[in-house]
Amino acid sequence: MKVVVIDGQGGGLGKQVISALKGKYNDAISVVAIGTNAVATQAMLKAGADISATGENPLKVNVKDADVIIGPVGIVIANSLFGEVTPKMAKAVGKSRAKRLLIPVNLCSNIVIGVNNTSIATMVNGVLFEMDKLMQLPHLQEG
Repeated sequence: MKVVVIDGQGGGLGKQVISALKGKYNDAISVVAIGTNAVATQAMLKAGADISATGENPLKVNVKDADVIIGPVGIVIANSLFGEVTPKMAKAVGKSRAKRLLIPVNLCSNIVIGVNNTSIATMVNGVLFEMDKLMQLPHLQEG
């Protein structure tokens, strides 16, 4: 199963997600880290990503055949993450056939109504809960 984790800024969210994914699923999944900047990419690579790259074109290429895309909700909103997500990046994520696990982070003028101030650790546990369900789908186990 190909899992693409996208993050920007310092990569802290992506780092925590990748660490949790690799800790739980290890070799059952291939984790591709895509940073919107080099600092985020490096943080996610250090967390255990199998492959990493930075920027718009690697994002566009890797989400095409991803089974799951994980990142802050801003990855589907053009010009979010303080301008790090380009319109083409948001469009590519939105058009991907992958399941998207979007983490609600209320930053950059994007407020997700109904989301309380939940800790990142709690949201990462939510990602693992959803991944458990996706790992049971036969068509995703082969990727």
